[in-house]
Amino acid sequence: MGNEALARLSEERVDHRFKGLPPDADGLTVGELAAQRRNLFTDGFTTPVLTLSAERLEHNLALMETYADRHGLAFAPHGKTSMAPHLFQRQIERGAWGITLAVPHQVRVARAFGVRRIFLANELVDASALRWIAGELTDPDFRLVCYVDSVSGVRLMDAALRAAAAGRPLDVVVELAAGEGARTGVRTDAECAAVADAVAATDTLRLVGVAGYEGEVPGADPERVRAWLRRLVALAVSFDKAGRFAGLDEIVVSAGGSAWFDAVADVFAEIPGLSVPVLKLLRSGAYVSHDDGHYRELTPFNRVPREGALEPAFRLWAQVVSRPSPGQAFVNAGKRDAAYDLDLPVAQVVRRDGAERPATGVTVTALSDQHGWLETTGEADLEVGDWLGLGLSHPCTAFDKWQLIPLAEADGTVVDYIRTFF
Repeated sequence: MGNEALARLSEERVDHRFKGLPPDADGLTVGELAAQRRNLFTDGFTTPVLTLSAERLEHNLALMETYADRHGLAFAPHGKTSMAPHLFQRQIERGAWGITLAVPHQVRVARAFGVRRIFLANELVDASALRWIAGELTDPDFRLVCYVDSVSGVRLMDAALRAAAAGRPLDVVVELAAGEGARTGVRTDAECAAVADAVAATDTLRLVGVAGYEGEVPGADPERVRAWLRRLVALAVSFDKAGRFAGLDEIVVSAGGSAWFDAVADVFAEIPGLSVPVLKLLRSGAYVSHDDGHYRELTPFNRVPREGALEPAFRLWAQVVSRPSPGQAFVNAGKRDAAYDLDLPVAQVVRRDGAERPATGVTVTALSDQHGWLETTGEADLEVGDWLGLGLSHPCTAFDKWQLIPLAEADGTVVDYIRTFF
């Protein structure tokens, strides 16, 4: 990756753009502030403030590196989760093949920070974006693999790349839909063949494999997900037998969100020998921070505990600003600060006078834009001024609310700051 671009992030000045940082840090560079190793609780940070656990982040990075290696999988974690170049770098240092992304802006961010391999899990038909991609393809060290899911999409891509005089073909994979009524992707084998034929008829695109997203399988359960994954593998096998991958060094077969990567590992282990080696590309992204809700319940490690366990790395700290009745309290964090699209935050710990204890009897019942509504029982010892540590559900909608996230050790020492680009 582009270490110079990453280094320049540490030269950015801290100011009013960044929520939760100490007001007296204004004017310092991010690097200077990190070097001070301030304590989250005693050195001027303001609430609300989202933090990442340094230890848990490292644990999750290491665990998925080991998992992918154990199962013979290449790994392109989905970068739309964090949109954080520092985390991209750490994922690549931990053996990732590259980074998965979804839209042109995200690709531009990754390229600005030197990511050399990108899997674009979407059909790209925007002529301006394709013109820019054509320019990026002049870099011989850059590889982009993109979905195609329609003949019309192929035609639009071909026209834009021809107009841009792309110097080499763009690698594409046929996206297989997860079923009728699912999200994107080609629905039938005949349509898959038609899309592949359309690609073969161009000079601007090169068919390199097949892909899809098993998380969209209707009524997803282990049996249905594995059945769809076997259909994806069968599509790759049939394309190979038909000579559609002639001239390649490897065939790409890709799937894998954060809920079913155990099924992906199992079925991809069954891929038979093809005409050239297969790049079995897993794309799970939420693992990097994990969470205290949606993915805590859905993670495949619940089904395969012998392989380890991810740890939730996010904690949102808010402050009690109102205690209007014995059964109610309010904190100063709301929809602008916390993920809430899948589950409400979970009250975990209360801090007062340097002491931390479980948030017994405290439940988050609703969020306003800038307030969290708390229901409190008689067990709740909660006062105005207390700090409340909240667990979040769904990393993808937590990262995007924060531009600069303190990376804190267990004792509250902030050792770095994670910059996001949404």
